[in-house]
Amino acid sequence: MRDGPQRVGKTTLLNTVMGGLAPTVGTVEFDGQVINDVRTAQRIERGLAIVPENRRVFPRMTVRENLEMGAFLRRDRLSVEADLERVIGLFPRLRERLAQRAGTLSGGEQQMLAMARALMARPRLLLMDEPSMGLSPRLVQQNFELIQEINRSGVTVFVVEQNAAMALAIAHRGYVLRTGEIVMSGSAPELLRSQGIRQAYLGEM
Repeated sequence: MRDGPQRVGKTTLLNTVMGGLAPTVGTVEFDGQVINDVRTAQRIERGLAIVPENRRVFPRMTVRENLEMGAFLRRDRLSVEADLERVIGLFPRLRERLAQRAGTLSGGEQQMLAMARALMARPRLLLMDEPSMGLSPRLVQQNFELIQEINRSGVTVFVVEQNAAMALAIAHRGYVLRTGEIVMSGSAPELLRSQGIRQAYLGEM
């Protein structure tokens, strides 16, 4: 998990991993292979998926259609319906709204839909950009519990998040970005114990 204030490069990092931006230096590697020249669609087919900042659901499509878009690149069409049932099992509120237009959902429900849509791609690595943004504390807690559940199902989850305390509470490892550079890293418990982290990101003196 990564944390830091705005404009330090977190969203740029995720866009680069997904192929939306080309790195000016260095390489992007996934599963032991350099993927700098691999198109975004192929990266998704290899097992990458993203839950973008501000959710970005398709507002005029129904919830079901949004979920089906998450599986757009999959060729195993017979398994898609079964996966839809599995995914909405994680998000039972979506089951009640399958025929509803996504743009009419609440912010928390749209965040659930964005997460569920990404899972329909059957990712091995799920990237999440600011999953707590604009949500009430109760919904933030609920979303982070879902992130843990997704991780326990075997999916690696990579989160960029300003809420350092919440992110580090569920993370295995953490990285701190400052102006595009990693300035600190370690296990989540180590970072939570770090005096510098506590002062800079947790508001403690």
